[in-house]
Amino acid sequence: MKDKEPLVEREKPGHKAEPSKRGIAWPSWTGFQNKTVWDWLQLLIVPLMLALITLAFTWQQDARQQRIENQRAESDRGLEEQRAQQGTLQAYLDQMGALLLDRNLRSSSENSEVRRLARARTLVVLDALSSDRQSRVLRFLDETELIQARAPDRPPIISLKYANLHNFKLAGKHLLQGTDLTQANLSGAELSETDLEGTILSGAHLEKANLSGANLRDAKLSGAYLHDTNLRGADLTGTDLSDARGRFESGARMNGAEVEGANFSGANLTNAEVTREQLDEAQSLEGATMPNGQKYEDWLKDGEPGGA
Repeated sequence: MKDKEPLVEREKPGHKAEPSKRGIAWPSWTGFQNKTVWDWLQLLIVPLMLALITLAFTWQQDARQQRIENQRAESDRGLEEQRAQQGTLQAYLDQMGALLLDRNLRSSSENSEVRRLARARTLVVLDALSSDRQSRVLRFLDETELIQARAPDRPPIISLKYANLHNFKLAGKHLLQGTDLTQANLSGAELSETDLEGTILSGAHLEKANLSGANLRDAKLSGAYLHDTNLRGADLTGTDLSDARGRFESGARMNGAEVEGANFSGANLTNAEVTREQLDEAQSLEGATMPNGQKYEDWLKDGEPGGA
């Protein structure tokens, strides 16, 4: 009789595999036996990185597209603004042409309805337009002789009193000569080397305006606001600076104003709050009326009484 073969326990299908090193028992048919945590992490990192790269790329594309759309919208707004401004300017020129040709604006009386209408339209359009188109309006008014005083006793047909020319950059050095800019807003304006002889700037706002080298002979700046105004090298011969306010005020507090080389010959500095240093910077004070009301020559003889 044959010896009995020892019984060998055979693995039956579906029998559970031994636990893995990490204590996870996977059936052999899954192919996941003996997988460590690091093995699992490696399996997850690649798709996770791909997902993150995809998200980052999509975000960059969206941001780029948004920038392009913003630039396009800004460009469209700019073009629309340019068209609107050009339309406003053209409408104004057409209206003024009609007032000149059909309603005899130039020969109208001083307080006539047509003059009031022309002035109102001018102030509105100056307030609405950019600096370059404001210059076109002023050139039109200059060439049609509507804004210059025609004689000492004959004021301009259109006064620019109260006009808004904030941050205005004048293109044309003679366009404002002899005009009435009473209480106009010229703060921050670029008016260097401009011919403003005889121009009325009483009560005008000239804060931080650049008037360096400007011709202000016989101009009226009484009561003007001249805070931090640059008057370096300006010709102020015969200029009325009485009771101006601000920092180069004459009535006038000249604090902060650039006046080096300015010609104050014959200027009226009555009630000016001006420092001695500023007076020393002036090119000339010959014939000027000093802050205390004395003529410059008498002011010097009296030992600068009441001076700065």
